[in-house]
Amino acid sequence: MNHRYDVVVVGAGPAGLHAARAAAQAGARVALVDDNPRVGGQVWRQGPGHAPQAPLREVQRALEAHANLTVWSAARVVAPLAPRALLLESAEHGGIRVGYERLILATGARERLLPFAGWTLPGVTGAGALQALIKGGTPVRGERVVIAGSGPLLLASLATARAAGAQVAAVVEQASAVTLARFAASLVATPAKLLQAAQLTRGFAGLRYLTGSVVREARGAGKVEEVTVLRGEREITLACDRIACGYGLVPNVTLAQALGCTLDARGAIQVDDMQRTSVEGVLAAGECTGVGGMELARVEGEIAGGVASAASSELPGTLRAQRARWQRFAQRVEDTFTLTEAARALPADDTLLCRCEDVTLGDVRAHSDWRAARLHTRCGMGACQGRICGTACSTYFGWQTTQPRPPFQPAQIGTLMAASAPELAQPT
Repeated sequence: MNHRYDVVVVGAGPAGLHAARAAAQAGARVALVDDNPRVGGQVWRQGPGHAPQAPLREVQRALEAHANLTVWSAARVVAPLAPRALLLESAEHGGIRVGYERLILATGARERLLPFAGWTLPGVTGAGALQALIKGGTPVRGERVVIAGSGPLLLASLATARAAGAQVAAVVEQASAVTLARFAASLVATPAKLLQAAQLTRGFAGLRYLTGSVVREARGAGKVEEVTVLRGEREITLACDRIACGYGLVPNVTLAQALGCTLDARGAIQVDDMQRTSVEGVLAAGECTGVGGMELARVEGEIAGGVASAASSELPGTLRAQRARWQRFAQRVEDTFTLTEAARALPADDTLLCRCEDVTLGDVRAHSDWRAARLHTRCGMGACQGRICGTACSTYFGWQTTQPRPPFQPAQIGTLMAASAPELAQPT
C-alpha cells in the first residue's frame, strides 16, 4: 500500500496533534502516524474508563473537520526510505509505504530506567509505564504501590494510581527537599503549572513522601513483595505489590538519528527557531527536541505545522513568546531534577543490566565503551536494541551509545517487501 502526502507527522501526542492541525488548516495534505490505537500520546492516553480529556477532544474535533488529514493509528515506523518516504507496519493494513514533502518528528520521549537489584521481578515497571497500564485497563485497586525515581511524572503516576483505587505506600524522589521547595516556589511564575501540581497532589497529606531517596532493591518470591529504599545513610523497607520507578525522561530520537538529524548536547534533536532540523524537509517538535512538558510541545507543534505547510515564513510574536516562556519552565524542571550521585551510583555487579540478552552490570563495566561492551557481551543487541540498557550505560558511564538500526521493530516479511514497492500513489 503506497501513499504520498505534503506533510507526514510521526507521533500523535500534544506536539504531533497540534502540528497536524496547523498543517491541515493551511490546506496541506497531511498524514498523522502513531503506534497507539488511539491518538493522544502518553499525556492524553485513552483507554477503558479513561475518556479523552478536554484538550484532546478540542484538537480531535478540529482534525475531524479536515478531509485533507489521514490518521494512521496502530502504525509503527519500521524504517526510513529514500527518497523522502517511511516504511510503516499497520495492525490493520500491514506494510505501508508513505512518501512526504516535509516530515515532522513528534516522537516524544521515553522513560529512563536505571537498574537495581530485583528490578526484573514481576510487578516492577516504570512510573509512566504504570500510568499506561492503568489507562489500558490493568486493575490495581487495593494494591500497595511504591512510586519512585524523579521528576513531575511521579506525581502524575500518583494521581492516576490513586484514582484507580491503588494504595500508594510512598513516593520516593531522589531530589532533595530543599531543591523541591525552591522549585515549588518558582511555580508562582506559571499559575497553570501551580494549579496542575495542586490537582495532582490532592490528598497529599498523610502520604509518605521520601525526598533525597532512591530505590536500592526489590524482593519477592515470584513477584515483588517489598522494596528497600536508601535515604541518606538509612535504609527503609516498605511492603508493596507494585513498584513504579522511572528517573525522568529522555528524548526519543531513533528515527531522527536514522534520518541523519543532528543532536544537541542533551541528546535531543537540534532545531532552529522555526523547528527545522539539520536535514532539509524534516522538522521536529515536542519532547524529542528536549523534555519540556505538554504546553511547550503544543506550541512547538503549532510552529512546526505552520512552517511545514509553508503557511508561516515568519514566526508570530505570540508563539515565540509562549515558546520562550515554557522553555524557561522546562529549564527549571531540568535543574531541579538533575540526577544526584545517589541516583547515579552503580548497583552491584550481579545486577542484570540488559534484560534482552541476560547481561549483568559487571559484565559490561569490564569494557571501555559501548561498542566494546556490545561486541563482547551482546548487551543492547536484543529486541529493544539498547533503548533501555544503552540509556542506563550513558547515565552510569557517560558512554555514547550507537543508534538502533532499521528495522526499528520486529516486522513481518510482507512489510519489509513493501520497501521495494513501485512509485508512490497519491492519497485517496
